[in-house]
Amino acid sequence: MKTSTILATALLASAMTVDATQIEPTAVAKLNSASEAQVIEWRRHLHQHPELSNREFETSVYIAKQMKALGLTVETGIAHTGVVAVLEGGLPGPTIALRADMDALPVTEQVDLPFASKATSEFRGQKVGVMHACGHDTHVAMLMGTAKNLVALKSQLPGKVVFIFQPAEEGAPEGEEGGAALMLKQGLFEKHQPVAVFGQHVTSTLPAGVIGYRSGPAMASADRFKITVHGKQTHGSRPWGGVDPIVVSSQIVMAVQTIASRQVDVTKAPSVISFGVIDGGIRNNIIPDSVELIGTIRNFDMGIREQIHEKLEHTAKLVAESAGAKAEVTIFKGYPVTVNNKSLTDFVVERFNTVAGKDNVREMGLITGAEDFSYYAQEVPGFFYFLGVTPAEQNPLTAPSNHSPRFYVDESALTVGTQTMTQLAVDYLQQRK
Repeated sequence: MKTSTILATALLASAMTVDATQIEPTAVAKLNSASEAQVIEWRRHLHQHPELSNREFETSVYIAKQMKALGLTVETGIAHTGVVAVLEGGLPGPTIALRADMDALPVTEQVDLPFASKATSEFRGQKVGVMHACGHDTHVAMLMGTAKNLVALKSQLPGKVVFIFQPAEEGAPEGEEGGAALMLKQGLFEKHQPVAVFGQHVTSTLPAGVIGYRSGPAMASADRFKITVHGKQTHGSRPWGGVDPIVVSSQIVMAVQTIASRQVDVTKAPSVISFGVIDGGIRNNIIPDSVELIGTIRNFDMGIREQIHEKLEHTAKLVAESAGAKAEVTIFKGYPVTVNNKSLTDFVVERFNTVAGKDNVREMGLITGAEDFSYYAQEVPGFFYFLGVTPAEQNPLTAPSNHSPRFYVDESALTVGTQTMTQLAVDYLQQRK
């Protein structure tokens, strides 16, 4: 036999082997359909038993139990209550990470469901209701469903999948660390070394089963600031006898608005500076010694973010000084900008079209909300997308939003989210093997 014939035969055999191990979308869809009831059961259990950030003790135990039952290697106690489950595929290939957050909010549920939350807890010294008002229960259930699907495909799956069940996305309690930042600090990515990370989030702003995405900057950075204006107390009838921190504070509020509109490049990325608290004084005829201002900064460019921080401090201090007062400015850095990798976006959108259909895939505008998934995407290429959960008969523009006590999930969307996550994991690993 000629050498060329031998080589051609070998290549054909190799191609046939690859084809034999290829996982087709129909196989994923079939497995996903079989998992649908289990995903809903998981979601309802989690919804009925919510826990606040860094307090997800029972949630962690529940997730670990389900993942061990699937035969996965499970790590617990990461970032306090985080759970990581690892699936080793039957073929060599890269490692990817899939993430779900699992904490609930201090919200008293007002949705009439047989599995509605009746849970209570303590938040900032007060007794509060606890509810999965942002849909993290669905995120966990869909990721567990994805794990179930991928376990069934294990022998054909190239590479490794790291399932991240993350606590405290809504923010760790004051004085504590938590969330994605702490999981990374404790070596999550150093240990598993994923080449890409994916996450999804349910939203009331889209109809059930509709997927929303955006390439590049998608969600804002979120920083908190506090400005304390120190004046000099005096009688309200004699303002010249002191320094009025209330008037100075009002001047600072107005002056700061020119930062976003006049001092940074508005054509590069939008930004918002909002004051949520103005606290000072106790009596109508007493000008107080000091006033406290608290607010938030939202932005979509990390360079401009630093400019805003500098200009906020500069503006507040100089306005105060011009009136004979003094301003102390403290900026608490929160989550960075969530940036979706362009190559991953192009890759994933094809999978969205396959699973949901092109008519149910939409490019979204910038979102001024923030997500600590951004920390993962700073370490490796990341992609974060949205899944609509508002029932067809409701208008997404007026439906109760995430964080509302009336936030409602149409569970028919969960099968779309689970299948989408499964499909992108399968295709990405097969493409990169």
